[in-house]
Amino acid sequence: MFLPIKKLHKLILQSFMGPFVLTFLIVIFVLLMQFLWKYIDDLVGKGLELPVIAEFLMYTSASLVPMALPLAVLLASLMTFGNLGEHNELIAFKSAGISLQKIMSPVVFVVAIITVGAFFFNNSVLPYTNLKMRSLLYDIQKQNPELTIKPGIFDNTIEGYSIRIESRNPHSSLLKGIQVYDHSDHLGNIIVTVADSGYIRMTGDERYLVFTLYNGFTYSELQKKSREKRKKTYPSRRDKFEQQEMLVELVDYGLQRTDENLFKSSYQMMNLSQLKHVRDSLTDEILVSQNELRTTLRLSSYYRDKKYIYKAVPKDSVIPEKKLLLLNFDTVFNSLKQDDKIRTLNQAIGAAHTSSNYLNNAFITQDNKVRRLRKYEIELQRKYTLSLACLLFFFIGAPLGAIIRKGGLGMPVVISVLFFIVYYIISLTGEKFTRESVFSPFAGMWISSFVLIPLGIFLTYKASKDSTIMNIDTYLTFFRKLFKIKQV
Repeated sequence: MFLPIKKLHKLILQSFMGPFVLTFLIVIFVLLMQFLWKYIDDLVGKGLELPVIAEFLMYTSASLVPMALPLAVLLASLMTFGNLGEHNELIAFKSAGISLQKIMSPVVFVVAIITVGAFFFNNSVLPYTNLKMRSLLYDIQKQNPELTIKPGIFDNTIEGYSIRIESRNPHSSLLKGIQVYDHSDHLGNIIVTVADSGYIRMTGDERYLVFTLYNGFTYSELQKKSREKRKKTYPSRRDKFEQQEMLVELVDYGLQRTDENLFKSSYQMMNLSQLKHVRDSLTDEILVSQNELRTTLRLSSYYRDKKYIYKAVPKDSVIPEKKLLLLNFDTVFNSLKQDDKIRTLNQAIGAAHTSSNYLNNAFITQDNKVRRLRKYEIELQRKYTLSLACLLFFFIGAPLGAIIRKGGLGMPVVISVLFFIVYYIISLTGEKFTRESVFSPFAGMWISSFVLIPLGIFLTYKASKDSTIMNIDTYLTFFRKLFKIKQV
């Protein structure tokens, strides 16, 4: 006696939801560890409080949900139907006249709900969590400014100072080639300190930054305001030192929260309506720039097409009559004197260089606008593709699990990771071609889905026919028979 259909569906759903929740949490954890490893230098040693860390991890985890859902669906469907196949439950269901499509139907319904929910999450929740996470990450990166100074780059994190270092010893934190420009008096670069080496540390109350410098000079330009309130410059002064300590007060100490409105213009912080609005605005701006370029080139002396001129022809009347005459450039040029010819050629070369520079600058500006437009178009299409990937991955994982008939976290994890890597590589390739304007935004972002759809249909068909194309025992049996034949 076999289970009724309703009890069967309940069994299938229970078999799917457990692995789905488990794999989803595992994937979120793995992606979160990867993210933290990427920004480990910006997070370690900042003295962050536990609520700030918890808030940052919460927003970061939420921002990883769109990437984790498709992989969790793929892995859970593989495990669910692999377990059913491994324990011969699929064979029992099919022998009772229940097709694979009917067995999959309750999970298809649940995954469809997950797909719709993922779309609304990507459109409504994800922009908010990205905004919170990015602004908080920016604030954390500014915390403890002595750790944010990168070698070879002028750092202006500390208000009123510009600092540059040549190198940093990762073990002793010793800095080499230190340059400190003091702008705190708002009088320009009048005080510059250069040191061979030194240390930068923050006091315990995080209100001051202490510079301990070795073997250097301090250059200061003495200035005084006269009665007319004009700056009067005096000779500069140079002080040599073997060791010197500088104390710099931090105006805003502790973790200061930046205004989130500074980040709202980023494409990752927008929903569909906002992305479409920016896309249309940028498209109109690019079209206006192209029309202005055409007009400018048409009116320029190098590109204008004037083969005809009007020449006054004397008549019997007092007012001469204008007649349209064909202009022959060679004839006009040959009629000039040698000095006029040289002057004309120099003017033509100058006009050509001017036009060439104008075109190069216009093309660079136009290319930057197009690249910016592509970012918004890519993000717009990604909200659809990542959501639909949940459904597509199910139609790959479920029939593949029914064919392989292996459950657990062994074989399903390996196969899921391989499929996801292939999908991710195709997605990145399409996105790169879209950024370079090789593909249209629709084609570039949907190419990975176009690859998955035929594969899902093929695997579903093979699973419904009880195919053994993915069963390793089939190939082992084939090679055993082949080996015996060769021995005979």
